[in-house]
Amino acid sequence: MSTAPSGRRPRPNVVGTAVLSVLALYFLLPAWWLLVASTKSSSDLFGSNGFWFSSFRLGDNLRELASANDGLYVRWMLNTLLYAGVGAAGATLFAAMAGYALAKFRFRGREAVFNTVLAAVLVPAPLLALPVYLLLSKAHLVDTVWAVLLPSMISPFGVFLSRIYAEASVPDEILEAARMDGAGEFRIFFTVVLRILSPALVTVFLFQFVTIWNNFFLPLVTLSDQKLWPVNLGLYYWNGLKDHTPYNLVVTGSLVSVLPLVVAFLLLQRFWRADLAAGGVKA
Repeated sequence: MSTAPSGRRPRPNVVGTAVLSVLALYFLLPAWWLLVASTKSSSDLFGSNGFWFSSFRLGDNLRELASANDGLYVRWMLNTLLYAGVGAAGATLFAAMAGYALAKFRFRGREAVFNTVLAAVLVPAPLLALPVYLLLSKAHLVDTVWAVLLPSMISPFGVFLSRIYAEASVPDEILEAARMDGAGEFRIFFTVVLRILSPALVTVFLFQFVTIWNNFFLPLVTLSDQKLWPVNLGLYYWNGLKDHTPYNLVVTGSLVSVLPLVVAFLLLQRFWRADLAAGGVKA
């Protein structure tokens, strides 16, 4: 195998760099269009270059967005934060408990339960929307906050990742030592296991947060009250208004709605990137 002489820099891969640059441009173009379009009025959206600025009225669009329909957009954003934040936190806790139990406790049917969880990972969420709606209807929870929160607290992928991480990272010796000191199972889980699993749980939380934030079909089926809608359902409603669609508000609202996701990825990227790599090795 030939090696480059010491002191000489490797030759750049021109073809690879060009391909990656084209792909990066392809993925960044929609974000650039959204940023530019959010600074325009509704008339400029259709009468000017879509990829460059014309009249810069981002501030006016934001003020109009916040005051439209008595601040309904702000209500939609708060609803989305509630659904995504509480739902992701609950799903992470339940996934950690289930994954830890499947990894460290021996009981009959354990592998069958885990295989069922693996199968659930492959089932598209929209296929479950109708059965979930029927269950919620029986429990008289349709058109309430719980119609979105309760289904959001289930994460088969979180259970899968938590089990893999718990098997590789939680030593049996620590658990036995804690039991010999008189600690109960719940105390061991909340004071010892959760700290060890925290890198994996950040990944579970982030993925579930994004999934709930982008969830559209379940709220569409279960919620009819506009004040309970998440932001993506509200923007879809505005975009479908006949004769007076506020296109500038739809575009500006779309830009504002993705900002929390960008912030979450930037703040948590060092955890989930490292954890995904570790999980791949441990799996």
